[in-house]
Amino acid sequence: MTSVASFFFGLVVALSCLSLQLALASDPGHLQDFCVADATSSGFYILLLNGVACKNPSTVTANDFYFRGLHVAGNTSNAQGSRVTPVFAAQLPGLNTLGISMVRIDYAAGGQNPPHTHPRATEILLVLQGSLEVGFVTSNPNNRHFTKTLYKGDVFVFPSNTIHYQRNTNWKAPAVAIAALSSQNPGATTIANAVFGSQPGISADILAKSFSLDVATVNFMQSKF
Repeated sequence: MTSVASFFFGLVVALSCLSLQLALASDPGHLQDFCVADATSSGFYILLLNGVACKNPSTVTANDFYFRGLHVAGNTSNAQGSRVTPVFAAQLPGLNTLGISMVRIDYAAGGQNPPHTHPRATEILLVLQGSLEVGFVTSNPNNRHFTKTLYKGDVFVFPSNTIHYQRNTNWKAPAVAIAALSSQNPGATTIANAVFGSQPGISADILAKSFSLDVATVNFMQSKF
């Protein structure tokens, strides 16, 4: 290759790299002010979009950006003693494509929100009432456990995809928290349900070896789900 050809080849490569850097650094902003979820759209459209199909902007009203109900306590009469009240795009259509959501979490006395993950979101939690023991565990190989007791007004963040939990440390009074999440549909995988309650079930032999348990114990655990 001649020196001139080498120069132009190098220039093309440099410009290509610069273009790639600019593309990666650009902000993929919305192409419109909002995309209010259209609850009447068919599942076909939902499958094709990272979110829900948009309503015609001319039919959007202020109520599409409004939700009322987080002042109402959730029913914690269940095995875990907790209830999550979501405000996702399904409940607040104006959240569609905006990448945020929130929940109210009620805890009975001694209740807990069991170990779980959010596959699509980081969570930041604010204690409104009572006290909570919270924690999360990092990924392999370290599996570090970060835990803290929170009181009214305290805030704690759970990084995306980490296994985390909350427990009401008061066995005589309820607790309440509000959490914000960095996705309109963060998803939740409760570890015990996924492991022991999958449909169809995971082989008891596999779980017994994984958890250093006997098969009879695994069968008993699976029967609970």
